Amino acid sequence: MTGDRIRVLLVDDHAMLRAGFRTILDTQPDIAVVGEAATGADAVAQAAALRPDVITMDVQMPDMDGIEATRRIVADPSVSAAIAIITTFDRDDYLYQALDAGASGFLLKNAGAEDLIAAVRALAAGDGMLAPEVTRRVLARFATASAPTPPSTAVPHPSAQTPPTPPPPTPPLSEPLTEREAEVLSLLADARTNSEIAAALFIGEATVKTHVSRILQKLGARDRVQAVVLAYRLGLA
Repeated sequence: MTGDRIRVLLVDDHAMLRAGFRTILDTQPDIAVVGEAATGADAVAQAAALRPDVITMDVQMPDMDGIEATRRIVADPSVSAAIAIITTFDRDDYLYQALDAGASGFLLKNAGAEDLIAAVRALAAGDGMLAPEVTRRVLARFATASAPTPPSTAVPHPSAQTPPTPPPPTPPLSEPLTEREAEVLSLLADARTNSEIAAALFIGEATVKTHVSRILQKLGARDRVQAVVLAYRLGLA
């Protein structure tokens, strides 16, 4: 971060949408928009050059879509940005592919200004962020993902020419989860908040946070969203 400010890179091929996001975010004293990109390839380059904390990523863009751009940015060890996919949610397959690519959050393009600000802050803090409208729908898809994923029916952007990179294999657990950690992970997979998990298990929120940190460490996950994805892949949820 720049001091206490969250550095944000805006990626979308619509200049008016980027301008709107910039106007919203730049009003916040703890957030600074450090760059914009109109294509996936430019997003990859700017992520490496600017080292933002959070990237808001469109899906359909010229020369490289947001899913492939996300995959390449996440694979770059010099970049530690959390990526939020900004979508109209009219293509489920994009969402599932983006989770596989390493996205940490989703937000609908018709979300309010406060939702965008909250998403940026959540991702910067290391938490995943899924719009309530899509959370259970997305996670339900991963709950049935033990079978091979069917071929995508997504129609690429007319100018997209970059072939997709296959997702990396799922690594094994560094050590087994405890019984309590498994319970917490199961509730995470049900899109529960820390307060809801605490109430369900009759424990304090601070204890929940400790369990979540241990789960992330054991799974090798960057945030809660990635932990749930890995849990489904490993058959833990």
